[in-house]
Amino acid sequence: MTTKKRLVVVGNGMASTRLVEELVARGATDHLTITVLGDEPHAPYNRILLSAVLEGTHRPEALTLRGEEWYAEHGIDLRLGARVLEVERDLKDVMLVDGTIIEYDVLVLATGSIPTLPPIRGLVKMDGSLHESVHAFRSLGECERLLESVTATDENGEPINRRAVVVGGGLLGLQVARALGARGIDTEVVEGGDHLLHQQLGTAAGKILARDMKKLGVAVYTGARAVKLTDANSGLGLGGSVKVLDPLPTNPGRVALRLDNGFTLDTDLVILTAGGRPSTALARRAGLEVRRGIVVDDRLASVTDPEIFALGDCVEHEGRVTGFVPPAWEQAGVLAGVLMDEPVKYDGSRIVARLRATGLDVAVLGDPEREVLNGGDVVEMSNPVRGSHRKLVIRDGRIVAGALVGDLNRIGLITQHYDRQTVLGPTEPGDLLLVERSAKPVQLPDDAEVCNCAGVTAGAIRACSSFEAARDTTRATTGCGGCASTVRQLLADRSSLTPEGIK
Repeated sequence: MTTKKRLVVVGNGMASTRLVEELVARGATDHLTITVLGDEPHAPYNRILLSAVLEGTHRPEALTLRGEEWYAEHGIDLRLGARVLEVERDLKDVMLVDGTIIEYDVLVLATGSIPTLPPIRGLVKMDGSLHESVHAFRSLGECERLLESVTATDENGEPINRRAVVVGGGLLGLQVARALGARGIDTEVVEGGDHLLHQQLGTAAGKILARDMKKLGVAVYTGARAVKLTDANSGLGLGGSVKVLDPLPTNPGRVALRLDNGFTLDTDLVILTAGGRPSTALARRAGLEVRRGIVVDDRLASVTDPEIFALGDCVEHEGRVTGFVPPAWEQAGVLAGVLMDEPVKYDGSRIVARLRATGLDVAVLGDPEREVLNGGDVVEMSNPVRGSHRKLVIRDGRIVAGALVGDLNRIGLITQHYDRQTVLGPTEPGDLLLVERSAKPVQLPDDAEVCNCAGVTAGAIRACSSFEAARDTTRATTGCGGCASTVRQLLADRSSLTPEGIK
């Protein structure tokens, strides 16, 4: 009788969950005993939709990717609240903080990323904890803590916290700001770059996005950095102006956030969304090669130890780290194949990112700003009056990057050309951007990819009986959620052709 190999996965996030799903689909549990170690007390969940929980459009339990019963059903040992202290490569085991030793034959590190604290004086108290008014926003626990603060009321039932400042104007910061605004919180965004999403968008698109945020009731400060946090009621350290939004009753816990331009924002809550880096401490202590992330080869194996693999936000492949879900899920599919001795390799990811926030439509393909610097040809159309900006970067007739703000009517078709590296004719890039809101949606072919996060095609969606069935069987909409409207439209179009329709 052949002894099963022991596979231990450190991390229980979206990348780890997709890896386990891919292994189960391949029948790997006949050959492997799989142990998954997650340091959070929750079953794996969709981190991208945390802002939807904050906004109130999703309940926390709706974010669960796979429940504990699913792991048990497939014979997988899922251990929650299990933080790994050390990896002993010589002994081929991992030690948990409670002293438990777990041996492995193959180890996968899916440790994700950790937030980096901006250099703001007063952010951290003398005991090392964050100031009571300051919140990080990376985990479900942090989301629930912020939600408690947002919904807290006084003895008269009036909200205690009415103002918030979001530090960071990236994808996460805008999602959080929009969610707070939808909750009735007077919200401001502070971004050190000269415009919002400065790492993904050009200046023109960033300005249009700022106008969209303003229309949604969110003030934006760009080109300014927060430098000091003080007690707003003490008056200590307040140089420059204090911005008062309205004569609301003073919250005894209110703070003042000073910017490097001398301006000070009076607020109840400060939410940190700026900056994150690969979580590599465990790998570094184990003696694995680490630069920005855990350095891996085309098999996603550590270049130091071929029995240790890594995937997701903690990975560095050919000098690149990603930080997005679609590349992590792509890596999970490749790694599952590698572990099952399939002839596959990882050749890098083409990134498609969507902003998941009510009333905001943004999609970014690849790295537009870098591709422009690398000599790509730009096809660009902007209509600030309608709040739309569309840019494609073309090289050798192929879409190598793009950024769209506003109307995303043709994002599915554009993504299809981007993924397949279709050679376009001279007028086709411009034609892809000339879409009016009143235009009839493009009829996607069955092989067009609808959900970039999960790699789901239009044909796979049309084969489903309902939205819930599509979510459960294909995992579409469980990533960034940006494909939800397309999935519903595909099902609606199919139902119109059948008498019974779609449930």
